[in-house]
Amino acid sequence: MSAQLMIVEDDTRVRESLRLAMEDEGYVVAEAESAEHALEHVHNVGVPDVLIVDLMLGGMDGFTCIREVRREHDVPIIVVSARDDTHDVVAALEAGADDFVTKPFEVKELTARIRAVGRRTRNNTEREVVELVLDADRQLILCPERGSVRLAGEDVHLTLTEFRLLCELAQNDGLVLSRQVLLDKIWDRGFFGDDRIVDVHIRRLRTKIERDPAEPRLIVTVRGLGYRLDAGS
Repeated sequence: MSAQLMIVEDDTRVRESLRLAMEDEGYVVAEAESAEHALEHVHNVGVPDVLIVDLMLGGMDGFTCIREVRREHDVPIIVVSARDDTHDVVAALEAGADDFVTKPFEVKELTARIRAVGRRTRNNTEREVVELVLDADRQLILCPERGSVRLAGEDVHLTLTEFRLLCELAQNDGLVLSRQVLLDKIWDRGFFGDDRIVDVHIRRLRTKIERDPAEPRLIVTVRGLGYRLDAGS
């Protein structure tokens, strides 16, 4: 079955051109000319396999749209925007986006990103069920196969990229992983921009699973080298 995409773009020509290009690649595509329309579609029709969102929208902007979707859904979100300032990239990622593509772009670049997030989703369902205890005192438990993280018996809401990042660190418990290694593993060599995208996702992840995000003990920074997960800290 073809993956279902939703394009959230208020410029009709850009939206239709992108839809035609994605349909030529074999995707089933829904269009939304506004964030409000996209949220209505998600609520009434269903969640697509991948959401492609522009930041500069009339009415509700792309940042808010992403945050609203993230309240209830873990759908992969790729931002496509002409705004390439570092602050905008970071703000989009912190809102909950998984990836960022700057306009203008090649269709093959976008399809590579879409395939990458698709592989991440499938990989989460193809392993033997194992639970990893990251912090016994706080009952922080990761189950990569079920796609779940629990803290004291309550589910912790992570985006797909945050979850994949935590899995990669947990499966290399005690080992330092560089930003480049994490990019290659989590983004499947599909990210062509600033490796600081890793720092943003690490920061977001820490706010959700660390006892004190300002003084992280679980996901630690190894200066000049990368990040290490110390399970049981």
